[in-house]
Amino acid sequence: MTTRDWLDPLTAALDAGGRATIVTVAHVSGSVPRESGATMVVARDAIAGTIGGGHLEYEATRLAREALDGDGLATFVVRFPLAARVGQCCGGVATLVFATVDAKAHAWIEWARACARSGAAFATVCRVTAGANAEARLVVTADDVRGSLGDAGADSAAIAFVRARLAGGASGGFVMGLPGRPGESLAVHVERPDPFVVLLFGNGHVGRALVRVLGVLPLEVRWIDSRAEDFPREVPPNAEVVVTDVPEAELRSAPEGSVVLVMTHSHDLDFTLVETALARRDWRYVGMIGSRAKRAQLERRLAARGVPAERLASVTSPIGAPLPGVGGKDPGSIAIAVAAELLAVKASRARPDTARFATPAR
Repeated sequence: MTTRDWLDPLTAALDAGGRATIVTVAHVSGSVPRESGATMVVARDAIAGTIGGGHLEYEATRLAREALDGDGLATFVVRFPLAARVGQCCGGVATLVFATVDAKAHAWIEWARACARSGAAFATVCRVTAGANAEARLVVTADDVRGSLGDAGADSAAIAFVRARLAGGASGGFVMGLPGRPGESLAVHVERPDPFVVLLFGNGHVGRALVRVLGVLPLEVRWIDSRAEDFPREVPPNAEVVVTDVPEAELRSAPEGSVVLVMTHSHDLDFTLVETALARRDWRYVGMIGSRAKRAQLERRLAARGVPAERLASVTSPIGAPLPGVGGKDPGSIAIAVAAELLAVKASRARPDTARFATPAR
């Protein structure tokens, strides 16, 4: 779950029902379903995100909703030995933090959202307690602090703890004891926003299938085409429809590190978009749908216009090659194969020059 994926549902839950429980994986050992930092938001009638499913998530949801029915706000920690407590054969141990929040949380949510928008690593910190100061939050970055835990000593300890972890590259959930205060502890959630923006040009059959597949992944899609009537009425929450007669402009204004996928209704437009994209060197990935013959035509055309061979080599085409042992050229199969390529790029954090894909002829 990305930062936006839990902040947005949390905001919606608070707007709709006034209260919600944030469930975060704080510590793991052995084999467990999800990693430290995995988060879900539980409201009385809705759940967003997942901490791994199965009986662990069932029990976590039950406890989260019991907390919503209690008086006041609280943050508490529960240790789940998966085999002994919930009968899951993973055999590891997951420690979860449950934090109930109400409309007062909007202030620190906005601070956290601002950090996520800027790409700054940050942490949210709260007391493991019920009653007084249960709603207090700190949002800490490397050079800024917002909010308070209710006293200067707790704030100082939390800030030092968070900044040490930010400097060391850590992320995820933590439970820290307060120095000199036996029995007092803080719940810390360190986030490192990694926006993964996909510029998808083309709303044909493959484009529509791909948007549906990408709709369940932790990324953002800008879906671009001039044919407004060909966009579906509803798109996934992580997709934004952009209707424009000048799609090249979207390439010039896109964030650094974005992904470019070109699959329009026109080969000429595809070639123009790829050529425009190659004017920048900060993409994670540039890909164009088509055959090896189309790739060869692209190379001839752009080479004639003076595009260096090393820039052409940074373009992945064809994209969405059949997965080994699977095959399939239908839109759904291609969409799944393209999504798999993007997940590999996301995992590698590589730029196109270093993230290559061997794609067989079609």
